[in-house]
This record gives sequence, structure tokens and C-alpha cells, in this order.
Amino acid sequence: MDSAIQTQKYQALVVMGVSGCGKSSAGQAFAEALGWALHEGDTYHAPESIAKMRAGTPLTDADRSGWLDRLAGLLATPNAGGSAGTVLTCSALRRRYRDRLRQAQPHLGFVFLQLGYDAALARVQARPGHFFSPALVADQFATLESPAGEAGVLVLDATRPIPALVNDVLAWMNADKAGSPQATAAATDTNGGLA
Repeated sequence: MDSAIQTQKYQALVVMGVSGCGKSSAGQAFAEALGWALHEGDTYHAPESIAKMRAGTPLTDADRSGWLDRLAGLLATPNAGGSAGTVLTCSALRRRYRDRLRQAQPHLGFVFLQLGYDAALARVQARPGHFFSPALVADQFATLESPAGEAGVLVLDATRPIPALVNDVLAWMNADKAGSPQATAAATDTNGGLA
């Protein structure tokens, strides 16, 4: 597995989507399957930003700026600590946020876990003790600029079982590595079908 991972097109993956889409669970599973390091993006928020989210106050671009800089720093050295790569969970809702992360790591792929509003709200409401207020779910959807159609993005249905998502990610990365027309077409069909 190690030799296969070292030849992957991507050195880092961002698992993205609205709150409640399952970034943490899926990101952990992807990292384990790849043998990569995992970074939970929420842990890099400033204390002031966490307090705002707990109170149900949406973050501004200014609030997210330092957070994105910290995440970009993680992605700039995806092999730190001897890992073959990095998996980062991060909402990455706007195109400019994703572009900021791409500037730090040119070999960056995004896995967008797509989920509808009602399902996201139900999942967030079911997370006792988490700092993210359910009142902010609507703001997440208002902020979201879908990455479907952007290069290096795999769109997946977040309601599918985690093992199926892992299989899709591994197949996508291997298809990109192979670079064959058939493999590329398969990845495009997956993106287009769920966009």
C-alpha cells in the first residue's frame, strides 16, 4: 500500500462540506485507509470564533482568515512527522477559501460531502456538547459555493455508509494516478451525477 500511496497525484486531501455532513468521521476513515495524518480543522479556530459559533453568531471572512492561514500551514508540509500525506477536515465553503488552501499545497484534492439542509440540521441537533450551534446551519448553506466542476474535487453523497465513501475516494485517487481516459471519465461522471 505504501508504494501506491507515494505515487498518488495528491499529497493532501481536504474533506469539506457544511456542518453535519460527516467530515470528521469520513476524514478519519480516509486517513486510516491511506495511512495519512489527520487534522481536524475545527481545532484550529480561534477561541473568539468558537465562542461566536457557540452563541449562534455566523463567522465573517475576517474571522476565518487566520484560521485558513493556520490550515494552509498544515497543508504546506503534508509529509511532516513522517506521514505519507495529510487529510484535513475543513468546511471550505467558499471558492476563495479553497483557493487559499490550494496556494499552500498544489497537490491538493477536495472531497465534498454533499448533504441536504434537513439532514444536516438533524445531524447537528443530535451532537450534544458540540460548539457549533444548530442556528448556524442555514448560514452554512447560504455561504456554500459548490465546488462541483472545480478541478481536483470529488463530490460524494454524505448519506452513504463510510466504507462506501472510502472505496470511492481510493478509486478516485487511483484513477487520477492512472490518468487513463476511462478513469478520468469515471471520476467526472461521479462528480456530475451528484452535483
